[in-house]
Amino acid sequence: MMACFSGNDAVALAAVNSGAAVMTGYPGTPSTEVIGNLIGHAPEGVSVRWCVNEKVALEIAAGAAWAGQRAFCSMKMSGLNVCYDSLISIAYSGCTGALVVYVCDDPGVSAGMPEQDIRGFAAMTDIPVVDCSGVEDSYHMTEYAFSLSERIGSPVLLRSVTAVALCHENVDLPEMKAPPKREAQLRRDISVYTKAGADICLKQHRALIERLDTAQRLIHEDGINHLDICQNSSVGVIVSGVLGSYLSEGLELAKRFGGTADFSLLWVKTTLPAPAAEFEELISHCGTIAVIEENEPYVEHALMVCANRMGKSPRVIGKEDGTLSRVGSMNAAHIAKAILTAQGKAVPPQLFEGKNYSQLSAKRTIGVCAGCPHRGTFLAINAALKNRGYSNADAFVAGDIGCTILGISPPFNTLWTEVSMGSSVPIAEGFNSAGVKTPAIAAIGDSTFFHGGIPGLVNAIWYNTDITVVIMDNGWTGMTGMQANPGTAADGQSCRPVDIAKIIPALGVEAFAVCDPYDFKRMSAVLTEMLGKPGVKVVLARRECAIQAGRRKVRYSKVSIDPSKCVKCRLCISKTGCPALKFSGGEVSIDAKQCNGCGICSNFCNVGAIKKEDCHE
Repeated sequence: MMACFSGNDAVALAAVNSGAAVMTGYPGTPSTEVIGNLIGHAPEGVSVRWCVNEKVALEIAAGAAWAGQRAFCSMKMSGLNVCYDSLISIAYSGCTGALVVYVCDDPGVSAGMPEQDIRGFAAMTDIPVVDCSGVEDSYHMTEYAFSLSERIGSPVLLRSVTAVALCHENVDLPEMKAPPKREAQLRRDISVYTKAGADICLKQHRALIERLDTAQRLIHEDGINHLDICQNSSVGVIVSGVLGSYLSEGLELAKRFGGTADFSLLWVKTTLPAPAAEFEELISHCGTIAVIEENEPYVEHALMVCANRMGKSPRVIGKEDGTLSRVGSMNAAHIAKAILTAQGKAVPPQLFEGKNYSQLSAKRTIGVCAGCPHRGTFLAINAALKNRGYSNADAFVAGDIGCTILGISPPFNTLWTEVSMGSSVPIAEGFNSAGVKTPAIAAIGDSTFFHGGIPGLVNAIWYNTDITVVIMDNGWTGMTGMQANPGTAADGQSCRPVDIAKIIPALGVEAFAVCDPYDFKRMSAVLTEMLGKPGVKVVLARRECAIQAGRRKVRYSKVSIDPSKCVKCRLCISKTGCPALKFSGGEVSIDAKQCNGCGICSNFCNVGAIKKEDCHE
């Protein structure tokens, strides 16, 4: 089937065709599309679902793998932090079927959060890492990961990066097919599936290490890491993962400045276990070895350990000697630099010269969409603080992951922090506990609240902390592309929604209110009142995401500007930052294609020039 696939598409297709019966995940760019594209489209017999967070997603997949099925779990690199406590315990127990954990790293941080390298987690866990280096390779490496997992009886980390996961290419891949039916198994064995005592844990750890050793042997026998020895050169080059796809371009670039193709080449596709046999052959033949990998120097370190064990001391060029950086993504120029350095050639400054495309792009503030209900929430928080006599610099407002964090930007300048899913509430509690006398506020989205926000709120309630929590409920996991979450009204999967408005009172929060962020005056008044009360206060700002409502062509009201009253002060624009408001030709106008009639701008017109006429809900 010749078609245009992304790396994520290829992984999803390969997982189904490899017999995955259960596929779980939590949305997070750059891995989101694997689960997202399969929901509602997977063959009969394949259970595909979003989960409340990555820990839950992994545990569901592990349960299926322990029952003898092939299972798959997807997340971005930051999600592995969330589920690591379970991952290492699951790895100790191994699996009966197969368990493939697909994780996307983000060298260069194009998708947000830290420039984390998940191979470090694999090293701590003693489970294999299989790298995807291109779209077609993503399909084959996914197949291989399932095969390897079942053969060794251990989870396997399938690693991709943004440049592969989101890359699109015309490739010829098989049609999607229904997986063969497997009967579920029940195996009761506390020596495998519990950690009840040191003896059990130590035996499981030994078995885990043995499985990794088996993986190393099988990977070598399968020829996954390809080595070409150049007999007339003592220079070696190691490329890891996606950088192998850039090699030919990097070599052509190196040739312009005196480089040659005379070097031995090892393309590493499994960082862990390290390809020891290939390393030994390369070290025996080469006096200089360049190691080219993104993020952390795991391959480089493994090579050094192997050389030390052999009593050899080749010159290793890479990150430890400063030739390459641990920061940012890499391209052909970095490969050329490593090749030239290894071959003793000068690296010319013009190697990295070219257009700086970041300077060519327009400078834009990262803001919320036209009609976004979060605009009303941020403005209401600011207004409430002002009503209480505080400025944005006086009162601490913690932000959280997702669309919520857009409140850091002008014109709001509301939020102070962004850490991880659900951290806003405990961090606000920490500021309050430190003795800060001004208000402490935590803003958190609905999906994030379900993911990791509930424990922090429970802790704040437990200690009767003086904080105000604003839960911004737009009904969807918006930042990653409108995936469903437990509070979504309907997602086509016959799910039963969980109502946050029922959770909060059940936790014992007495100061609780539900507000419509489009009703700026009421929400400002409610927040002003809450900031004057002791203990935990929770405001649920509830209004559906404007993009999702717009897709159903919902228009809440008709908003217009009376030119005879408008004094062109542009206060509506400067206060709200709404992209539907424009100032052109000396006139303020509203872009009807963007405006959904939220009417928030009307609250900031001092001369009554903005009219709001209700339509329908």
